[in-house]
Amino acid sequence: MAHAHSTDVLIAGAGPVGLSAAAELRRRGVSCRLIDKLPARLPYAKAVGIQPRTLEIWDRMGLVRTVLEAAVPMRGQLIHVNGSEVARIDLALPPEVPYGFAALPQYETERILEEYVAGLGTRIERGTGLMSFAQDADGVTARLSSDAGGDEEVRCRFLIGCDGAHSTVRKGLGLSFEGGAFTEEYMLADVVADWDLPHGYGVRASHVGEDGSTDDLLVCIPLPGSGRYRMSMLVPPELSAAAAEGDEVAHGLEGGRGHVPELSDIQAVVDRLAPRSATLSGMRWASVFRISHRIVDRYGDGRVFVAGDAAHIHPPTGAQGMNTGIQDACNLAWKIALVVRGEAGPALLTSYDAERRPVGEEVVGRTVRHATKGIENDADDLETLMLREAQLLVGYRDGPLATAPYGPDDAPQPGDRAPDCAGLTTPVAAYPLRLLDVLRELTGHVLLLYGEKIADAGVVDAGGLHTVTVVGRDAPPDTPAYRDAAGEFARLYRPDGPTGFLVRPDGHLGARFPLAGTAEAVAGYFAALSAPPQR
Repeated sequence: MAHAHSTDVLIAGAGPVGLSAAAELRRRGVSCRLIDKLPARLPYAKAVGIQPRTLEIWDRMGLVRTVLEAAVPMRGQLIHVNGSEVARIDLALPPEVPYGFAALPQYETERILEEYVAGLGTRIERGTGLMSFAQDADGVTARLSSDAGGDEEVRCRFLIGCDGAHSTVRKGLGLSFEGGAFTEEYMLADVVADWDLPHGYGVRASHVGEDGSTDDLLVCIPLPGSGRYRMSMLVPPELSAAAAEGDEVAHGLEGGRGHVPELSDIQAVVDRLAPRSATLSGMRWASVFRISHRIVDRYGDGRVFVAGDAAHIHPPTGAQGMNTGIQDACNLAWKIALVVRGEAGPALLTSYDAERRPVGEEVVGRTVRHATKGIENDADDLETLMLREAQLLVGYRDGPLATAPYGPDDAPQPGDRAPDCAGLTTPVAAYPLRLLDVLRELTGHVLLLYGEKIADAGVVDAGGLHTVTVVGRDAPPDTPAYRDAAGEFARLYRPDGPTGFLVRPDGHLGARFPLAGTAEAVAGYFAALSAPPQR
C-alpha cells in the first residue's frame, strides 16, 4: 500500500544550492522540507564570487536588490609572477548584460536565501541529517536523524541531495564520483590588508621556479568591508593536514586535522608574494583545505537527484562551483514543479542530467586547466573568456528539450540564455524598462511576441501562458504593448519578421518560431516536455 506523501520534495543540505532549490520550488507552490545536519550556518567566506548569470536568476526571483545591497563589485584581477605584474584582467562585459561580477561571503549568501525561503514558509531543520533512503514507483522513503531527538521516517515524491562533496545521497544512489585530487594543500583566511591596491581587484601572485612549476601562490578576493579579503595560499609543511584515506573525497576545509593557521602564517606569505607591502589584521577565521576534481556519472536516478558539490567538485578558480550548483537547482526545480502539478510527465526529469551534466563536465575541465596553467593562458579571446566565466554562455542547444532553430544562425536559439535588453517603454511609465523588469517574479513559461507594429504581433491564444508583446521602435508611443524604443530587443533577439519566443522558467529559450505558427509551436513544445526525446 502506498504511503501518503508528507512533503513533495525533501532537500538534504541547506547551503546555497539546497536553499536555491527550496526557493525555486516554494515560489512555484511545491511543498518541501529542507534539512541540514549542521546546528548553525558556518561563518566561513568559502564561496565568494557571484556570477552575473546568478544575479539574473536572483532578479527573476525578486531577490537581487537584497544581494546588491550586501555585495561588493569584482572589477578584475592583478596577476603577478616573481614580483612583476604580467597581466591585468578587467572583468568587462557587453553593455546589455545587466549585472557585473560581485563578491559576497557564502554566509551572507546563505543568510539572504534563508530569509527568502522562510518568507515562503520553509525553514531549515537544523541538526537533522539524512541517514538512508529507499525509492519505489510512488515516491521516496527517507530516514532522518535529529539532534533534538530520535529518528523520523519521511515520505516524499522526490529527494534532492545538495549535501556536498561527502554526499549521503550520492553514496546511497551508488553514483560513481571519478576524478582526482591536487597534492597541494592550501590555507584560507578572512583578513584585512592595509595596502593601496585598486578597489574591487583581486590578486593572484605566484613564484615560478626554474623548472617552470609554481612553488608559491597567493590569491586574494575582495570582500565587503574596508580592505577585507579572502586570501588563499599554499600551506607550509609544518601546517600540513593528514591526507584523506581510501575513497574519502579530499575536498574542502580540513576540520580538526593539522594546525589552524595563525595570522603570522598568512602574513609571511603576503610578505613574500604580495605586489604591495601590507600589514594584515582583523582575521575572522582561517583553515587548511584541499581540492579535488570529480564528477558523477549521472545527476540522478528515478526520483532522487544530486546537485552542486554532491555532483561536481573542482578548483575554486573563477568562482564557478557555487554558481554552477545554483543553476543546477534552478534547472531541476522548475521541472519538478511541473511534474508535481501534473503539467508534465516524469520523463521531463531525465532532461536534468542531459542538460546539466555536460555543463558540469566543462566547468570541471576548465577550472582544473585554469588552476594549473592560469586563467591568463586560456585559448579563448578575452570577450569569450569573460562571457564564459560569467556563465552567460551556458546553453542546452544539444539537450533533449531544444526545439528546432528558426531565424539567423547567430541569433539566440532554443536552449540559449534569453538575453536581457534595455529600453522598453510603455504608454504609461515615464521611464524605460529592462526585459528583466518585465519578467521579474514570474514563475512559469513566458511567451514573447514580437512584431514591428501591434497588428503584426496580433493577439494569440497562449493557453493561459503569461504573454509579453513587444513592438518595434517605429510603432506609435501609445501602442498598448512594450515598445522596443532603443532597438535593443531587435538587436539582441534578431527576430525574423514577426517572431515568437518561449522563455523557460530558468531564463533559457524553449522555442523560437514564426508568429503565424505560435499555437502549433507552443503545443509542440509542451507536448515534448511530457516525453522529451532521448538523445
